[in-house]
Amino acid sequence: MNRTLAPHGARPVAEPLLSTTLNLPGCQARGWVVVDSMVDGLALGGTRMTRTVTEQELTGLARAMTHKLALVGLPIGGAKAGIAPDPGATVERRAVMRGFGRAAAPLLHGGVYLGCDQGTTYADRQVAFEAAGYDVTRRPGTTRLTVDWAELWDHMADITGFGVAVAVLGALRASGARTPQRIAIQGFGTVGRAVAGHLAAHGHSVVAVADVRGTIEDQRGLPVAELAALTSSDGTIDRSRLPARVTVHGPGQTWLHVDADVLVLAASASAVDEEAVPAVRAGLVVEGGNLSCTPPARRLLREAGHTVLPDVVVNVGGAAATGCVLAGLAPSDLPLPQLSEWLREWVSSRIARNCELVQELSASGSADPVAQLLGSRGAPAGASEPEVPAER
Repeated sequence: MNRTLAPHGARPVAEPLLSTTLNLPGCQARGWVVVDSMVDGLALGGTRMTRTVTEQELTGLARAMTHKLALVGLPIGGAKAGIAPDPGATVERRAVMRGFGRAAAPLLHGGVYLGCDQGTTYADRQVAFEAAGYDVTRRPGTTRLTVDWAELWDHMADITGFGVAVAVLGALRASGARTPQRIAIQGFGTVGRAVAGHLAAHGHSVVAVADVRGTIEDQRGLPVAELAALTSSDGTIDRSRLPARVTVHGPGQTWLHVDADVLVLAASASAVDEEAVPAVRAGLVVEGGNLSCTPPARRLLREAGHTVLPDVVVNVGGAAATGCVLAGLAPSDLPLPQLSEWLREWVSSRIARNCELVQELSASGSADPVAQLLGSRGAPAGASEPEVPAER
């Protein structure tokens, strides 16, 4: 591993604590881990695997993780890992994840928990942990579980989408909405599907979803459960089996123009930039993915009268639940159903309260409610809105 450490006491706010390049021999891939901060010897973040991920992108995402965890009151720092397969290479996932696990083992055992993110699954994470000889449940101070780590997360797979849905429902209540709202969702992976399912269960109408192939729309309401059954693990919907009544749009940003009350962004970073702002029709824009809006776009949306719920407030369910267990905040020895209920209630209460505060600060004229909220929690807010390259 090649490491870059800032000198003690001389770390500029925008620089990470640690940025390391991982050697992955024979994997035809590059890897990095960026640790933005550590608190009480702990940091956590996801591992994303895309052909375009860069160390610079991970630096911004690791900083966002620091802020997410601070906002929910967890004594854990932020990190992020990335794996970029070589252009044109055929990826053998298990080999890549084994290589990643072996290379990242010193960090895992040293307190840097690396979970799942865009392009990786719970199964991938398990392969990496096994290769690293890492069992999170054996870490001193961790909540004692009655099931293994993999079984817990099989049961909690929807937790991030659940948290995003909690934010949407809270914002709709605060706005006084009395009727079912029309929901458009950009991205139909694990998070997007969970958001759609939870909002539909509360009586709202999902009128459009978008994946990498385009947008599927029906203003009468899409059959969410049926769509989820037609969706692959990478979030791509099988068009050949869609109901006849839906409208299928090709690649592009049709999801921006859909007539909807709520737009949930649950896919690529910088999905809404300055140029896209005039096309947004939804009154409520929810960043269900990482850094879904650019900082200028977020400001322009607010100035135009849209309510914006930022990702560091709403896209935190998985990290928060993991952090509760790592830090030993969740009760030990609970049967799985009770532990799941406890974690969901904890996540729900933190996200709901932070959304209320962000909306109150926005209504009072705050130019950067997240920075103000971070300041009130004693967390440094410098470079709180890092730019990442738009994936266009």
